[in-house]
Amino acid sequence: MNVRPVELRDRDWVEGFLAERNSARVAVHGELFYPPELPGLIAERDGEPIGLATYHIDGDECELVTLHSRVENAGAGSALIEALAATARDAGCRRLYLITTNDNMHALRFYQRRGLRLSALRVGAVDEARRTLKPEIGEVGSDRIPIRDELELELQL
Repeated sequence: MNVRPVELRDRDWVEGFLAERNSARVAVHGELFYPPELPGLIAERDGEPIGLATYHIDGDECELVTLHSRVENAGAGSALIEALAATARDAGCRRLYLITTNDNMHALRFYQRRGLRLSALRVGAVDEARRTLKPEIGEVGSDRIPIRDELELELQL
């Protein structure tokens, strides 16, 4: 597994990959992000991209905005998290964090197994984002759980 920064030549692939996963626009903590415009890391296997992480650095904090893999259980997500933590440390960040929704049990398991800890709950934040920023956010998510709240996870660097 090789992880490298997104380059200009990758932009079309990044845009398509994120659009396929309904992540061309991401509403979190009252903001709307455009992940194709953010810095990112690509995980490759045999020269082919199989995963992507996009992020945003603000001061001494690095927010993981999106993380997607084409192939489950291939190690791309773990490799991307490790590489992003190193990138964030090199940029002087003290904390790596992300936001997920209350229905996303898969993500909660994945991130906690990689050392991230729950750090905040924003009750009703997804309801508000759906109303004001991104109306296409579904009302029901994984396992038929209503999507209402944001959960923040963090890793101290």
